[in-house]
Amino acid sequence: MTGWTTGEKNMLAVAAATAPSVHNTRPWTLELGGERRVAEIYELLDRALPRHDPLGRDRLISCGAALEHVRVAARVLGYTTTTDLFPDATQPGLVGRLTATGRAEPSDIDLATHDAMARRRSHRGPFWHTRPSRDLTARILAANQTDGVELRIVSDVDAEALANVLGHSAQVLRHDRAYQRELNAWTSSVRDPLPGDGVSAATRRTATLPWAGLVRATTAVPDLPTLAERLRAERLVLVETPDDGPVDHVRTGMAVESAWLAAVAEGLAGAVLTQPFQVRESRAGLIEALHLNGFPQILLRLGFPQPHHEER
Repeated sequence: MTGWTTGEKNMLAVAAATAPSVHNTRPWTLELGGERRVAEIYELLDRALPRHDPLGRDRLISCGAALEHVRVAARVLGYTTTTDLFPDATQPGLVGRLTATGRAEPSDIDLATHDAMARRRSHRGPFWHTRPSRDLTARILAANQTDGVELRIVSDVDAEALANVLGHSAQVLRHDRAYQRELNAWTSSVRDPLPGDGVSAATRRTATLPWAGLVRATTAVPDLPTLAERLRAERLVLVETPDDGPVDHVRTGMAVESAWLAAVAEGLAGAVLTQPFQVRESRAGLIEALHLNGFPQILLRLGFPQPHHEER
């Protein structure tokens, strides 16, 4: 089998570039095989966030999202593929390898998912007043084909425990000066920074939980009943893995991005929260409060976008 054509390489590169990443750091590089149709995602350690992401969990989740974008693009190009995570022990930076194994016509779902890539944005703010139904959400979550990742709808009963976690984590991060310096260093003054150039300064306008995706020193933390009420008004999905190693983190990124793109294809908006789970006691407290068997990795917020609401 010959290698990728120039047009195919361009399409795969664009797909990877549009994937979401922690602080919009884009901590990966994509390499496309010469004589073989192979695409490899390598982790960029120089895009590390030592205060926000000391263990590199969010960085690998970001790499997983990029790998999922490449996988969708390859299907739209008419290829069947296999995906191997950490396939070469001699190359520790190699996170995932996608190999084209044959030809197949893309499905309507593949085409709709690929189209959603260009429209996917992080929704920083309240959603429209009607939240998605559980049936619609379950259908969206069924798009996940990644083994070893559970996407569970958060019940209204669990909203108070989740509010406790978000509130405590926000208080910790608000007063962490080193964390705030790091966040400011990755905040761009332009409205729409390029991938890898940090988050837009416009995200500062959303200054309260749970809509503030990034906790700043000025982020308001509502009282527990108010925050719990806001959480119950949204459709929340908790992403859980049985273990907490690098493979689990990459799989998390793949699964979440698959669900997020499926939601966008259904006309929904979304955003992810990982910051609360970087505070060790908050993560442990959530595991205990919700009787989880594994490790919470991400909270995915889903809802109908507000008319004329700007997303970042």
